[in-house]
Amino acid sequence: MTRYGISSLAWIWFACASALPAQPQISAADIASAQKGMSWDQGHSAQWHLDQQRRLAAALGAIKPQRSGITDAYLIVAGLDADPVFGREASETAKVLARRYDAAGRTVLLASGTTTAPDGSPPNLAASLAAIAERMDKSEDVLVLYATAHGAPGIGIVYKDGEKGYGLIAPQRLAGLLDELGIKRRLIIVSACYSGQFVDALAGPDSVVLTAADNDRTSFGCEPSNDWTFFGDALINRTLRTPAKLEAAAADAYKSIAEWEFAEGLTSSKPRLFVGANAKTWLATLEMRIPQGTTPRVGRPAVKSEQSAELAKTQQ
Repeated sequence: MTRYGISSLAWIWFACASALPAQPQISAADIASAQKGMSWDQGHSAQWHLDQQRRLAAALGAIKPQRSGITDAYLIVAGLDADPVFGREASETAKVLARRYDAAGRTVLLASGTTTAPDGSPPNLAASLAAIAERMDKSEDVLVLYATAHGAPGIGIVYKDGEKGYGLIAPQRLAGLLDELGIKRRLIIVSACYSGQFVDALAGPDSVVLTAADNDRTSFGCEPSNDWTFFGDALINRTLRTPAKLEAAAADAYKSIAEWEFAEGLTSSKPRLFVGANAKTWLATLEMRIPQGTTPRVGRPAVKSEQSAELAKTQQ
């Protein structure tokens, strides 16, 4: 393993949870490993490995084929860190986005640290992308990918399963996988610190990319006890539960995040949105089938001031 070890991972948690700017010690070897999609594990039992193979095989085997003449959404939601906040966010996000984009039966949930879902590891994500590439009609269908985890500049997404699994996924690695598999129509949402770097790697005429922060900014709300990150609460738990179109929903969510950060005295995360010229057409087709009505929010608000307000209401 490179020197991107436990101390660096501790820094990542601090940077996500803190209002203070910080810079990690990222080496050239770290970045090179991330660009190759590095992943390794230690200490998992033989039964754990067998259970993981069975879970992944069952999840990928259940993916329905595409429907000719219909723009189907194939959804992957990946919680790539065993901190419970990411598992909670991933689990509920899968429900919200599957409903919104008519992806029931075409959804794969990956979540580290759970007892039911396949692990949210870089290899499992790559295998899931490959399985969906085999099922979808790449000329008319769309990949929707939501990834939630810690992040780092130059690295991208950090995978961590307690002290037993580690991994790194750079934006270039994710872009390379999608290009290799021929998946051009893609809606990518990354909830992580420094996730704006994924916009630069994935932007293209057929791509839509939303990120929780700019290239050089942290996002907030990743404390393990939370039910949502700021980004997940604002975008998934609130605006995407409504029939609002994606660009309008993102604008509302980003406005809420800015207000929360200001109220909490946090440095602005500056979440990003990119919509390619060709993507506007397939996105409009998908959005024609968004269900009317709004589903209720789940879990506690990500912002402490709103948590306190809700608690006061219950005590009245």
